[in-house]
Amino acid sequence: MKLSHINITMPKGNEDMARAFYGNFLGLKEIPKPPPLRARGGVWFDAGGIDLHVSATDEIPQADAQRHFGLECADMERLREKLTKAAITIDPGRPAPWKRFFIRDPFGNRIEIHEPGAMRG
Repeated sequence: MKLSHINITMPKGNEDMARAFYGNFLGLKEIPKPPPLRARGGVWFDAGGIDLHVSATDEIPQADAQRHFGLECADMERLREKLTKAAITIDPGRPAPWKRFFIRDPFGNRIEIHEPGAMRG
């Protein structure tokens, strides 16, 4: 068994905002949705071999303080500077034995940005 994708949500009609955030700010490559699913809206990205599906919905669940997904980043400081310049709030999170910080996407989804190799030392 292996993880194939992560699905998060956004309000309908925000595909351009998702592309700007995940594509432009985080540098993820957009991947095409299968034709039968395109009418639903949303946008998919390749997150280093695992798909990140940003689904369009009318019902956005409330974010909680700990639920998140993690993205490994080779140049955390450069990304931190880019996000700060874009007025995206950086949360250092609770102490951990690796370098990391948290952000929220424009839809409230929490994301951990961490150094390479940190999770399995």
